Amino acid sequence: MKQTFNVTGMSCSACSSHVEKSVAKLEGVREVSVNLLAASMKVDYDESMLTADDICRAVEHAGYGASPKDIPVSAQGRGSSCGVGCGISSAPGAKTYVNPMAGEIKNMKFRLIVSFIFMIPLMYIAMGHMMGLPVPAIFVGAENAVIFAFTQLLLTLPVVYVNRKYYINGYRMLFKGAPNMDTLIAVGSSAALVYGIFVIYQMAYGQGHGRIDLVEHYMHDLYFESAAMILTLITLGKFLETRSKGKTSEAIEKLVNLAPKTAVRIREDGSEEEIPAQNVLPGDLLLIRPGASVPVDGQVEEGHSSVDESALTGESIPVEKSKGSTVLSASINGNGALKIRAVKVGEDSTLSQIIRLVQEASASKAPIAKLADKISGIFVPTVMTIALAAFLIWFFIIGESFSFALSIGIAVLVISCPCALGLATPVAIMVGTGKGAQYGVLIKSGDALETAHKVDTVVLDKTGTITMGKPRVTDILPSGNFDPDTFIQICASLEQLSEHPLAGAVLSYAKEKKLSLLPVDHFQAVPGRGIRGDINGHHYIAGNLKFLEEEHIQGISQNDDNSPWLEAGNRLSGEGKTPLYFACDNAMAGIIAAADVVKPTSAAAIKALKHMGIKVVMLTGDNQRTARAVGKIVGADTVISDVLPQDKEKEVRQLQEKGQCVAMVGDGINDAPALTRADVGIAIGAGMDVAIESADIVLMKSDLLDAVTAIQLSKAVIRNIKENLFWAFFYNSLGIPLAAGLLYPLLGLKLNPMIGAAAMSFSSVCVVTNALRLKFFKPKGIDSTEDCAPSGQTAEAKVTTIFQDKAPLGGSTQNLAPGNFSDENIIEKNESEESVMEKTMMIEGMMCNHCVAHVTKALNGIDGVSAVVSLEDKNAKLTLTKDVPDDVLIKAVTDAGYEVTAVR
Repeated sequence: MKQTFNVTGMSCSACSSHVEKSVAKLEGVREVSVNLLAASMKVDYDESMLTADDICRAVEHAGYGASPKDIPVSAQGRGSSCGVGCGISSAPGAKTYVNPMAGEIKNMKFRLIVSFIFMIPLMYIAMGHMMGLPVPAIFVGAENAVIFAFTQLLLTLPVVYVNRKYYINGYRMLFKGAPNMDTLIAVGSSAALVYGIFVIYQMAYGQGHGRIDLVEHYMHDLYFESAAMILTLITLGKFLETRSKGKTSEAIEKLVNLAPKTAVRIREDGSEEEIPAQNVLPGDLLLIRPGASVPVDGQVEEGHSSVDESALTGESIPVEKSKGSTVLSASINGNGALKIRAVKVGEDSTLSQIIRLVQEASASKAPIAKLADKISGIFVPTVMTIALAAFLIWFFIIGESFSFALSIGIAVLVISCPCALGLATPVAIMVGTGKGAQYGVLIKSGDALETAHKVDTVVLDKTGTITMGKPRVTDILPSGNFDPDTFIQICASLEQLSEHPLAGAVLSYAKEKKLSLLPVDHFQAVPGRGIRGDINGHHYIAGNLKFLEEEHIQGISQNDDNSPWLEAGNRLSGEGKTPLYFACDNAMAGIIAAADVVKPTSAAAIKALKHMGIKVVMLTGDNQRTARAVGKIVGADTVISDVLPQDKEKEVRQLQEKGQCVAMVGDGINDAPALTRADVGIAIGAGMDVAIESADIVLMKSDLLDAVTAIQLSKAVIRNIKENLFWAFFYNSLGIPLAAGLLYPLLGLKLNPMIGAAAMSFSSVCVVTNALRLKFFKPKGIDSTEDCAPSGQTAEAKVTTIFQDKAPLGGSTQNLAPGNFSDENIIEKNESEESVMEKTMMIEGMMCNHCVAHVTKALNGIDGVSAVVSLEDKNAKLTLTKDVPDDVLIKAVTDAGYEVTAVR
C-alpha cells in the first residue's frame, strides 16, 4: 500500500526528519518520505502488518498530527484538497482554487498585526532614550524603574500570547527529546522573558531597601523588547515565507481553475440541458459551444472546429478537430460548435491526471534533500549545546556579566533555526514540476527530476518517437501517361479493398487531396505479393517488385540493368522507404513510396541533445537499411537495429553497465521494460494511462523537443537547489560563530538577539525567493522550426514538388542531415530472421488504454511472444521467436476478458 498523509505541526526540517524516523521504525514500513513544504507524508507499507491508524498514532506519538489524505482529485471539484499548495472547492461544479494555506496566512496576519501594535510602543519606551527621543517622565529615572520595567512586561505579554504556538510546539518537542525550530525560539525568548521578570524583582527589592545602586544596575538588563522583537520578526518571516510558498503552486492553480462549472448535455429527444460538470457520465452526448471549455475527455461525434490545448500540452497552435477526433478536458473550443461523446470523466480525465501527477511530484523528495534532512536531524540539539556552552564560557570562564552571557546564548538560538535548510529542496521541486506542466512535461517525482540532470546518453525508440508511427506517402512517381492526381486516384481506388498497412497511407493521401474513389471490378488479393483489379476497362496491378516481375510487366525486369523503375525503386528503398509498384495493362504506371516519416522536430531535438554533450542512440526493431536512413536524417550518434521489443531492456542495461546514465524515450507501451530499466524513463504521447505506469516523465505533446526541455529543467532545478543549500549552510556557518561572540574579543562585534531573529527570517525568505526564479525558466538552444524537409518546405510540400515534376521518375526527397554519422555506427543484431514469425491477431472488446495494457501483459506473458497492441486498429502485432499454437494465444486473450476474431 502506498498512501499519502497530511501532517500538522511541522515547522522546520528537524521536524520532518523526526516524523520520518518515527514512522520508519514501524514494522511493515518499506519507505517513508515527509515533505515539509507540502505538510505531507508518503508511506509505502505492508497493509497486512500495518494500518493507516497505526501510522497516524506513530506521528502523534512523535508530537505532531496526521490524517490520511486521498490524492486523486476531480478537476470538476469532487475532491476536497489537492494537498500540495493548492485545493479545490468541494462545492458541486466548482472550479475555484482554494489555497489550503489561506487559514494559516490569515492567522499569521492577525498575530503580526497584534505583535506590531504592542511591540512599537514597547520599543519606544525601552530604547527611545537611547535615540534621543522624548520619553514620558514616568519612565525616566531610578525612582520610576519598576514602572519602566513593569510597563514593558505588560506590553510584551500580548505578543507572547498571540505567538504562544512557538512555546506549545517548542516545549512539547523538547520534552519528547526532539527539539526543533520552535524549541529554539521558545527557549531563547523564554530566557529573555524570565530574566526580565527576575530583574523586576531585583529592582523592586532595591527600591524597597534603599539600594539605588542595585536599581540602576538592573535597569539596563531588561530583555523584554528582545523577546517581543524575536517573536514578531520570526512571525513576519513566516508570514512572508508562507505567502511566497503560495506562489510556487500557481501552475496547479491555473490547471484547476480551467475546469468549467457546467456542461451542456443533449438528451435523447435532442433537447439541451445544463448540468453540473461533475454529473457528466461516460457515454453522455455534450454540446461544446464556440469559446467554451471542454468539461471532460471525449470523442467528437459531430462538427468541426479548432481547439486550444495549450494549457494542457503547451502546444500554442490550436488543433483541428472533426468527427472521430479526441478532445481533452479543459481545452478551449474555437469558432465551431462540437458534439462530443464523454469518455473519461471526473478523476479519470486528462486534466485530473495531470493535476495528480504534478501534486505527487511536488510532494516527493529528491535524493539531494536527504543531505539537508540528515544535517537537520542533529542540527537543533547541536545548536542548543553551542548556545549553552557559549553562555557558560562567557559567564563563568571569561567573567562577563550574566546579561551579556545570556544575550550571547539567546542570539545563538534564534539565528540558528534551520528553516532555510528545510525549504531549500521542496520549494525548488514544487516550482520546477509546475513549470514543467506548463510546457506539457509531466514529471512524476523529485527523484526523476534530480536524476535527469545527470543523463549523458539518451536512447530513442524510432517508431512513434522519432517518427510519426504511421506510414505516409512520401514520393509520387507517375509515368508520363498519367498526371499526378489521376495516378493517385486510380492507385487509391485499387488499394481501397486491400488490408495492407501501406494501403491506408495511399487512401489517406487521396482523402487529403479530396479525390473521389472509382469502382473496382474483378478485385483479387495475392497474399505476400499484391493486388489486381479492373478500373474503367483497364487492368491494374499493384504490389512489390517480385509480383510485377512474375506478371512480366514491361520495363521492370531484374535482368534489365538500365531500367529507370528499378533504379528509382532501389533508391527509395535505400532511403528507408517502401516502394509500391503500379502497372496498367502490362506496362509500368508509376511508383508510390511510403514510409513512417520522421516528425518535423526530431532532428532539432537530437541536435539540441548533442549540443548539450549527450550521446543519442536510436533503438529500433526495423531492418538495417531503414535504420540507417532514419539515423542519417535525424543525426543520431549510434543506431541499433533489428532489436526485438523484449530485448530493448537488455540494450539499455548494457549501456548502463558501461557507466552511462541513460534516459529512455519511448511510447510507454511496448517500451515499458526499457523505460523501467533506464535511469530516467520518458514516455512520448498522450497514451497517459499506460505511460504513467512505466515512465518517470510524460511528454504530453509527443514531441522530442520536450525531452530536451525536461533535461534542461532538471539542470535548472538542481542548480537552484544547490544554490539554496549553499546559502543555507553558509548563513549558519557564518551566523553561529558571530552570535557566539567569537569576534567580540578582536573587533568588539556582538550580535544582538533581535538582529539574529531578523537574519534568520530573512534567510528563509531568500531561499523561497530564489526558488521562485525558476518560474522564469525557458528552454535554451531549441529551434523548433528546424525539420527534416528541404529548406523552407514541410514534408507535405516535398510531395507537392514531386507532383509538379511530371517526368516519369519524378524527383527525390532525399535530404540527409550532415554530421559525423557513418555506417560503422549501425549495429545490427544477429538474431536469425528465419526463427522469427509474425502474426496479427484481431481483437474485439478493447475500449481504452487500460484494455491495451491488459492484452499486452497477457500476450507478453507467453514465452517467445512479443506483442504490440493497437486500440485504434483493434489488433495485436505478434513477433514469435518460437512456435506458439494459435489456441494458446487465443486463450491468453480470452482469459484477459476479450474476444479474438481472427489470427493471421
